[in-house]
Parts: sequence; C-alpha cells; structure tokens
Amino acid sequence: MQGGRTPRRSPAARTLWNAAEVAVTLGLVLLLLVAHQLWWTNRQARAAAERKVHALEEEWGRGGSGDGGSGTGSGPRPPSGGSSGHGHGPRKGSGGGEARGGGSSAPSGTSRTGTPTPRWDQAYAILRIPRIGIRVPVAEGVSKAAVLNHGYAGHYPRTAQPGQAGNFALAGHRNTHGEPFRHINRLRRGDEVTVETAHATYTYVVDKTLARTSARDGGVIRDVPRSDVRTGYGYRQPGYYLTLTTCTPEYTSKYRLVVWGKLRAMRPR
Repeated sequence: MQGGRTPRRSPAARTLWNAAEVAVTLGLVLLLLVAHQLWWTNRQARAAAERKVHALEEEWGRGGSGDGGSGTGSGPRPPSGGSSGHGHGPRKGSGGGEARGGGSSAPSGTSRTGTPTPRWDQAYAILRIPRIGIRVPVAEGVSKAAVLNHGYAGHYPRTAQPGQAGNFALAGHRNTHGEPFRHINRLRRGDEVTVETAHATYTYVVDKTLARTSARDGGVIRDVPRSDVRTGYGYRQPGYYLTLTTCTPEYTSKYRLVVWGKLRAMRPR
C-alpha cells in the first residue's frame, strides 16, 4: 500500500461483499415482516376488539338493540353461505339434514327464537371464556379482512344464532391479528363460555374437543355437529350446541381444531 490508498478488492471479493449486504438487507426485511405479523397485528387487533367490546357494552347499557351502527361494515349481506376466504374453519356441508331442536327440550330459560340474524360483518355479541382470558366481539360472517383480522370471532353463516336450537358455530385466528382462539386447546369439559347479546346472556359448557381434523370437515359445524373425517367425534341428537374452530398446528392452516359445548342457561337482559 502506497500513499494510504486502500487496496482494490478482487472481483470475487466484491461479489461476496455485495452478496453479504443483500443477505443482511433481506434478513432485516424478513425480521420486520415477522415482527409486524406476530406483534403489531396482534396489538392493533386486540385494541380494536377491546374498543368494540366497550362500544357494545355502552350501547346495551343505554338500552340499544345492537342493530344500529355496531357493524364493522355497512354493506349489504352477501348471499347465504358466503364465507369470503375465512381460512380458519371447515366449510359447512350441504348435507346433514338434521332439523334444529327436534326431539330436544330447550335448556332452562331458552328462547327458541334466540338472536335475530345481524347484518353482514356486524359485531353483535361478546364472547367470554374465563379459563383462557378471552373477551372479544362476535361478528356475522367469517371474512378475514372484515371480521377475523379485527381480532373478532366470526359467526358461520347458516348456523344457529346464540340461544337457538342447532349449532352456534364460530371461527377465530389462532395466531396473529389478536389470536383470540390461540389457547382454545386448553379448554376442558365443564369450562364455561358465555355469549352476551343485546337481548340476553347465554351460558354454554364445554363438552368435547376434536384436536385435529381436515380443513374441509364441514360436519363439525352442522346443526347436529359430527365430524365427517373422524366419525367417532361429535353428536347424534339435535340440541343446543356451540362450536369453536381454529387452525392447528400453530402458525399453520393445514388442519382444524374444534371445541364443542352445550347450552346450559339463558339470562334475559
């Protein structure tokens, strides 16, 4: 080296240096993307869900019916059965022909009419699961963009509403966007799940769990829920059921985890 000049790198050295810079840059970008998905989306969705819970509670405290302005969107309801890419539960099969409530008496205090069908994407109920610390809104439909990514639980179209005979079926994220259903695998038989609407509070009790089934197992959300894939899981008699579905294993969407409960009581507001 003469005159303090830096020696020139060989072409191979320059190539390696440039490749290293690109690798570091890509690594930082990926790290930011992971942080966004695993931290920022959870923070945003949980805050939004909590605000909606407070808004519903305040509205009901004023004697509101929950029908005015509590939705996440104001558009018209899509045709029955639309699911807009929910990705967190099975599709409801067209079969299963069991009639809701036939041959099954209603639990004490239960109204056979239950909750009126809300508008599409409308947040209209509050789901509480004390064992795992859940308190989130329930909205109509299972669209990712309009419902699940807000940290809400989404109600499957064409399944029963809270308090109705049949199967009140919900989907929720297990990871990212608030991940409200992340720990539903920890629920055990006898755990309470409450669903509060403008009209009543419905108490369900966890009864059964299906640890893994196909993403297309529509039987688990039929009126009389029973797995089409693992036929030993589910029910054979009409009743008043609750179904919670989410993805499994964590950080994948290959299979579905299912928790079932039965309605125990209804308390009018």
